[in-house]
Amino acid sequence: MDFVELEAVEGLRWSWNSWPVTSKSELIIPLSIMCTPLMQAQATELPLLPYDPLLCTRCGAVLNPYARLDYQSRIWHCPFCSQRNPFPRSIADTNLPAELFPTYTTVEYSPSSSSFLPPGIGPAFVFVVDISTSEDELRLLKNELLLLLHHLPDNAFVALVTFDSMVYLHDLRYSHCSRLVTFHGERQFSSNQIRQFLNISRPHQLHLGQTPLVPKQGFLLPITDCEFSITAAIEDIHSTCNIKSGSRPPRSTGAAISVALGLLECCLINTGSRIMLFTSGPATLGPGLVVDSALRHSIRTHHDIFNGQARHHAKSCSFYKQISKRLSDASVILDLFACSLDQVGAAELREPVERSGGFMILADSFESDQFRKCLRHLFKRDDEGYLKMNFDATIEIVTTKDVKICGALGPCVSLRKKNSLVSDAEVGQGGTCIWKLNTLTDRTCIAFFFQVNDEQKIQPGSAFLIQFITRYRQGDMGLRKRVTTAARRWIANHSTDIAAGFDQEAAASVMARLAILRAETCYARDVIRWLDDTLIRFTSKFGDYVPEDPSSFRLSSNFSLYPQFMFHLRRSQFIDVCNTTPDETAYFRLMLNREGVVGSLIMIQPTLFQYSFDGPPVPVLLDIRSISPDSILLFDSFFHVVIHYGSKIAQWKKLGYERDPNHENFRKLLEAPELDAEQLVAERVPVPKIVRCDQYSSQARFLLAKLNPSVTQNSTYTDGSDIIFTDDLSLQVFLDQLQVLAVQG
Repeated sequence: MDFVELEAVEGLRWSWNSWPVTSKSELIIPLSIMCTPLMQAQATELPLLPYDPLLCTRCGAVLNPYARLDYQSRIWHCPFCSQRNPFPRSIADTNLPAELFPTYTTVEYSPSSSSFLPPGIGPAFVFVVDISTSEDELRLLKNELLLLLHHLPDNAFVALVTFDSMVYLHDLRYSHCSRLVTFHGERQFSSNQIRQFLNISRPHQLHLGQTPLVPKQGFLLPITDCEFSITAAIEDIHSTCNIKSGSRPPRSTGAAISVALGLLECCLINTGSRIMLFTSGPATLGPGLVVDSALRHSIRTHHDIFNGQARHHAKSCSFYKQISKRLSDASVILDLFACSLDQVGAAELREPVERSGGFMILADSFESDQFRKCLRHLFKRDDEGYLKMNFDATIEIVTTKDVKICGALGPCVSLRKKNSLVSDAEVGQGGTCIWKLNTLTDRTCIAFFFQVNDEQKIQPGSAFLIQFITRYRQGDMGLRKRVTTAARRWIANHSTDIAAGFDQEAAASVMARLAILRAETCYARDVIRWLDDTLIRFTSKFGDYVPEDPSSFRLSSNFSLYPQFMFHLRRSQFIDVCNTTPDETAYFRLMLNREGVVGSLIMIQPTLFQYSFDGPPVPVLLDIRSISPDSILLFDSFFHVVIHYGSKIAQWKKLGYERDPNHENFRKLLEAPELDAEQLVAERVPVPKIVRCDQYSSQARFLLAKLNPSVTQNSTYTDGSDIIFTDDLSLQVFLDQLQVLAVQG
């Protein structure tokens, strides 16, 4: 069974592709689906239907290829709840719509033009700029923002907020002079307070079906009405950074976000908007405070947070949790672009950024490729000139009555809409059959969790269905509805088909998300212990062995890679937070929680390719023994791409051999990993950092930290082999210990 080909059709990766008829089978790894709703966004074969879908009157499921039609009575039988529903005369056995074709299990509906907003109503962008940034960095940021204004479509709304110890909201009605409304940086603001301060009138009562219009004010305007004034306002921004000895620059980050969100709320921009925060340091006052302004107070570490010694962390997280709820209610996305050599408070900001689906970029400078390329990618436009952004999305799941929905992990929020299909056992964002996503891309991936409904008597061999209904608004503000209907079969509890349907790559991605969920409230050692215990029970159940005989232990091919995935996960930066800051950990975990199976696996177990004179590049083991003096390694951990030169290659480079026409092969050898690295960087957002290093250099640590320590300071090793100074277990020792424990029964 080719799970990758199935994913290309359905946009789904199932941890188990055959489900047991009762929950008593104890599969150890949960029944789950990694769903990428817009995976086929570029697929030309995806049918686009210019009408509204036919819905079941009882369960709300959409007409699909598994429905049974009675053409004489003009009735279709819902395969989910068996409800009889009428269908229009246009459907006949000689005139089937695309959604009934067996090959079209995924279709997209583009309803009539009534789903579009009135002309001139588009997405809104509030730029929140930290003016405590140094003048040089601020100049680089201003250049990028001015360039960005030219890429906005004519229907976009814009607003500008700047902040230091105070928050300044710019009035964009005045082009010849600047007018600011100033807010105190130590206060939190609701939408009603913002409305009163700005004197924005309340909207009139709307009738059903009417689209709210933006109230008359001068702070959030169409780009066509204020391009000159916002350009002048950005050009006039200057750094207020006047650092006193022994103190940090004043920043009221939380208050600035609160003002920006309040503006969007009272202007009723709830069909698609972004708050884009650009900062270069932590909040030092007001709500969302990260660290005190005095430098004698060091910024919090993981140790401080776990031991309750981070004075402001809990209170700031509570504030941002409230912000996250308001963002979800208003369909607003929060992006964090942090460019600093120090921490900026990303750990506290993770909740609203992740739940709203926003970008988080941690870079060294506003001049870095990571920042510039990501910002420009975000504002790409399609052939018609609209932004390639999607807003205000929901995902609804409908299942047959033998399946129950437990919850979801990813950039989504539970809408707490319960029905008979929703399980009481919640996982992550649970207690619902509908989830809210403020934005959605073709890479956004949600992990959904299910359980068998033991109240139903299920027959082995019968089919069950799960339907994903994704509603979202495109950059042109038109509504789309994508429907994917997937079918699988029930299998007897002890059938060998259960093992045959196991997708070890999807299972590793799911377990990584569950481990991150535990890591939020547990120590790393407890999470590792849980992973180990789960792995031991799993291999004990599905391995072939003679009890108490470790040498007889075997795993079939579709289970064999799973233990090494867990080996790399337990020593990854997602679990082991030693040598990472809370901000870095927040960023890594946020990215893992939204990537699909392929991206997740690269994060868990990076790829390693070897380039040598012997032939084309070949994949090699992620092992210290793969380093050799006369080869080049290309290492991809998703966040970093490392080009590692062996000691001989590095020496030849210093001597300039690649410039000698007699060493053409050496020049080509040096070019090959560079070209492949550029291709990796070009296709990925956020852009990974490229590190070029020589063997034994300090930068080689990016590679060495991820390699299997099969040769350490305690090993006997051959001459020329590199070593890793560590007390960590090697993969072989880990697997040997696993076999011993698995066969003990």
